[in-house]
Amino acid sequence: MKFLHSDFWIGPSDAVVVTLDGQANVMLLDDANYSAYRCGRSFHYYGGWATKSPVKLVPPSQGHWNVIIDLGGYAGTLRAGVRVIQRELANT
Repeated sequence: MKFLHSDFWIGPSDAVVVTLDGQANVMLLDDANYSAYRCGRSFHYYGGWATKSPVKLVPPSQGHWNVIIDLGGYAGTLRAGVRVIQRELANT
């Protein structure tokens, strides 16, 4: 598995909820950082290595955001689900 990718037009009033069946990197990136990630360059992201599911990420600003799920260079397979909810619902 290289990586899983989803993209959304979202903002701070939204939360991305990622469900996993194992541990993985779960990252929220803007378009410039997603491009850098794909090219193997240095990039900035929100999130990190997830050991528990679900993972909730909130974008700091309105825009086009990319959710990346990868195994940090390890071999393997992973099942994941990605959805967007309104942030008020993310706190329940």
